[in-house]
Amino acid sequence: MANLGYSFLLVLAAFIWGTTFVAQAEGNSAGPFVFTCVRNFVATFLLFGLAKILDKAGKSRRKPKSPAEVKKLWKAGVLCGIALAFGTNFQQLGLYLGCSAGKSGFLTTCYIVLVPVLSVFLGKKISPKNWFCVGLTLAGLYLLCIKEGFSVQASDGVLLLCALSFAIQILIIDRFGAEVDNVRLSAIQCLVACVMSSIPMILVDMKHSLAGLYSALEVYSHGSAWIPLLYAAVLSSGVAFTLQIVAQNKIKPTVASLLMSLESVFAVLGGWVVLNERLSLQEGIGCVVMAVAVILAQVNFSKKR
Repeated sequence: MANLGYSFLLVLAAFIWGTTFVAQAEGNSAGPFVFTCVRNFVATFLLFGLAKILDKAGKSRRKPKSPAEVKKLWKAGVLCGIALAFGTNFQQLGLYLGCSAGKSGFLTTCYIVLVPVLSVFLGKKISPKNWFCVGLTLAGLYLLCIKEGFSVQASDGVLLLCALSFAIQILIIDRFGAEVDNVRLSAIQCLVACVMSSIPMILVDMKHSLAGLYSALEVYSHGSAWIPLLYAAVLSSGVAFTLQIVAQNKIKPTVASLLMSLESVFAVLGGWVVLNERLSLQEGIGCVVMAVAVILAQVNFSKKR
């Protein structure tokens, strides 16, 4: 069996991402780019603070000690941040354009197909078993997320770009994650995502209506409105993406993407448990199919290619 500890970290990250869909939907009231910029700003502040605390406690792992190591850390962080910025903003924009949460989850998680495809172009071999697990997971995602006919809309293309961005981010982490400080890498990628998100926030959200910023401040001035924002910032952008970086050091990116695709399952189960939404037979079968695929992918593979 694979290293269950690191696998659990990715499942925990998937749980956090899955339960963040509600927060993302709520955040669109102030504009898609406002929410993404603010959540990454908060996450950046917290992660750099955590890195300093770990330094003082003497528990920092792979803290850069030379200009070359600092350069490698920032190179990895900038590349990850660019991919993260495109991924989160495309996802938020897809929801803003009217794509349903279920369909959005399905299209976003198509990175489970794109990761092995891109890996092949990078010269890496994917076992037939893992290709089978990818196909099985995709079938489970369809059953889980698509409740009506699948029609193609403009928002779908945006979300497929989101999936491509996250696939690229997964592969960048696979390349650099084991060589740099994981907390600092996560902090830098959130910083880059925040800066990049601020550009469309100013040019699109704020230009559309100067009242947009006032609306955002008014919304977030109420105590309850900060809850979804802080959940997305602290747990999703801060904790979950850091867990992803830590765990991917020991797990193949193809299998890691399968584990992280469970976010769709947790999104559906969260709505069932918390919001009393009904879980249909089709959704239940989709959850089971995905669980089988993920368990099968965990059997007999090495920690690293």
